[in-house]
Amino acid sequence: MNLTLKIWRQKDSNAKGQMVDYKVTDISEHMSFLEMMDVLNEQLVNSGEEPVAFDHDCREGICGMCSLYINGEAHGPDRGITTCQLHMRMFNDGDTITIEPWRAAAFPVIKDLIVDRMSFERIQQAGGYISVNTSGNTQDANSLPISKHAADEAMDAATCIGCGACVATCKNSSAMLFVGAKVSQYALLPQGQVEAADRVKNMVAQMDLEGFGNCTNTGACEIECPKGISLENIARMNRELMKANLL
Repeated sequence: MNLTLKIWRQKDSNAKGQMVDYKVTDISEHMSFLEMMDVLNEQLVNSGEEPVAFDHDCREGICGMCSLYINGEAHGPDRGITTCQLHMRMFNDGDTITIEPWRAAAFPVIKDLIVDRMSFERIQQAGGYISVNTSGNTQDANSLPISKHAADEAMDAATCIGCGACVATCKNSSAMLFVGAKVSQYALLPQGQVEAADRVKNMVAQMDLEGFGNCTNTGACEIECPKGISLENIARMNRELMKANLL
């Protein structure tokens, strides 16, 4: 395939960015999207130009690092996948592909297509954990009976990889699906009940402090989430917050 790429280029967080056009040729439909980006960067390096900076790590849909807004969709035109799992067979010969970074005030651009997602880390640090005594007197996990339904829902919430697609696709740049998933994976299990009130209050407060918008129930986040995190987690987070504020 021969393609035209319109890519956001920005030298650093203080520079003014712009869209720049590039041509790539002989792209195989079997390539992943990031492999196509590798081809472009090899082309740029060989011609003495600055390669396009973009996030990636595992390239297996696990780490949540890859974060490209492709043709107006987080992670591109496929569903249930991350950018690294997107293949070029989703495009046609002669296509023009627009590639941008996540767009949110809480995700400032570092360079080109790389954004700073440390706001998610700070939300996690505010309460996304359980405090466990590891002095040798820890309780055996199997001694705490948990219903299969609760375990399954907690595991579904825990599949969130923190990629930020929910924020990028939301018209309000809301992080409530992310925070809802992180709150839910503990709220559904007995190990998370002890600190449940402090957890949800601290994580929501940090989310607001980071400048994320509120949820208006458009559902775009669930559709674009590569792990299919359900909006039910936002509802659960709201219930947990209401309970915590009444204590």
